[in-house]
Order: sequence, then C-alpha cells, then structure tokens
Amino acid sequence: VYVRTGSILKGGTDSKIGVKLYDKYGYYIYIKNLVAWGGLMGSGYNYFERSNLDIFSGRGACLDGPVCAVNVTSDGDGAHHGWYCNYVEVTSTGPHVSCSQEQFTVEQWLATDTSPYQLWAVRNLCQYKLDQARPKIGPSVVNDRRSGSDFSILNARA
Repeated sequence: VYVRTGSILKGGTDSKIGVKLYDKYGYYIYIKNLVAWGGLMGSGYNYFERSNLDIFSGRGACLDGPVCAVNVTSDGDGAHHGWYCNYVEVTSTGPHVSCSQEQFTVEQWLATDTSPYQLWAVRNLCQYKLDQARPKIGPSVVNDRRSGSDFSILNARA
C-alpha cells in the first residue's frame, strides 16, 4: 500500500490512519492502523507528513479478487489531527493469484474542522454499493459489518 499525503499546508497528521480494502466479489479487509500493520519506512520515521509517500506492506486474509474500492479512515487523534490524503495505491497478490494494482485518487481532507467534516474518504470503483460488502476474516481484520461512507474508526480503536 502506498499513501501520498497532499502538499497542502498543515496537510500532515499524527493520527492513526487505517484503510478498508474491498474486492470485486463483495468482501473487504480492514487494516485499522497502517503503520502498525506494515510500516516500512524505518524506526523514527514520521508517517503521513506533508508531501510524503509512505509505503506499507503486510499480510492478512486474502481477498478473492482485485481491490476495487477503499475507505481511508483517521482516528482524529493527536496534536495535528487533520490530514489531507492525495491518493492511495494498492498492490495485492497471494498464493496462486496474479498481482493486481489500483490507484485511488482521494484529494480530500480527513478532519472534523475542515470540509467535508468527516474522518473517512471512500473511493468506489466496484460494481456494487459498499454497504453490501462482507468482512473477510483474518489477523488484521475487524469482525465488524459496518462499511461505506458512514463508517469511521473513532469507536473501533486499535
């Protein structure tokens, strides 16, 4: 997973950033904290700072198909809680599964004090509504059937 923070002033954050990844078959996995799950930038690195490209790699339950939607979330904590997400790029693979890659342009604040005044951003390229998706159970997945634009991780902290 690659995450680009926008170059806008005060666009960086100290909040925990998570992501739900949805496949074309209606399943999703939920990574509540990208840094804890698979931060690759080294100890002492400050993730999600202005203009940064942050790289994550981890393991979890395998989705049955390519990722076609994301729900990027923030817990809104920390001295610098607002965050401007430029894009999220997801590459996924698994045993006997070909590699797939998709970039989701977000270009949105995840903040409670800036429009659109929410701590999530959904980008859906799937052929279904995300409230129909089902969780794919695995080590980094929350057993939680909430999804879509009405979901935030404020009440589901890691």
